Amino acid sequence: MKLSVALFFAGLFGALATLAILLSFGTDYWLVAYETCPDPENTGTPVEQGDMVVNQDAADPTVFYHEGFFWLCSFTGRLEASDGENLLKFWFTNQPHSKECKHAYLFPYPVSEASHNATTYDSAIIYRGFWSVFMLVGVAAAVLAGFLLICAAPFSSHCLYKAGGGLYLISALFLLAVTIMFVIWKEALDLVPMYKEYQITKCPLFEMSMDYGFSFMLAPVGVFFCLLAGLLFLLIGRSVQMQCR
Repeated sequence: MKLSVALFFAGLFGALATLAILLSFGTDYWLVAYETCPDPENTGTPVEQGDMVVNQDAADPTVFYHEGFFWLCSFTGRLEASDGENLLKFWFTNQPHSKECKHAYLFPYPVSEASHNATTYDSAIIYRGFWSVFMLVGVAAAVLAGFLLICAAPFSSHCLYKAGGGLYLISALFLLAVTIMFVIWKEALDLVPMYKEYQITKCPLFEMSMDYGFSFMLAPVGVFFCLLAGLLFLLIGRSVQMQCR
């Protein structure tokens, strides 16, 4: 009876972990940001954003971004009075069809070759590369753990239970590293202030705001449930092994 209850909760935690991880991995809202450069003379001058050039006018002086593992997307819109109203622009139903997206696999936003020297740009790419690899390993480990445990259930194989639990713990470890690296990139490294300083040299009225998106929020949830599921499945595998002796 106790083993059945443990299996139920372990399976529930594993399913929640896999769902949260896949949503975090598959949605491009790890970072949400907006930047604006009002033109004092309302001339509608093109403003370079990183290595993107977006034509702006007086009616829509703000560029909104959201970025994840796969895509970096941008669209123009009006800057609202409150941050809450600005964040609402990132919901699927509120975004315009005219937004532009580019691959973000190794794009170290907001670093660009134009705004930084080659050494800084290469270092940012390497950092982003490790972040991407850790993300892929974490997602692959969680998905593989799910398949192993589905196979383990009808046969009560303690080896598969232990392997699935170990993979969930590996997934939690790598996704925790991904989350910490993302926080360090945004809060501790000097890349964002350097980008702001570079833009201010071209636009004295330049303003920028960066926030964590819901894709980022799902990553710690996936880590938490991965840890619970991994520990439970390891204990279940040990219990099944003892019963077989």
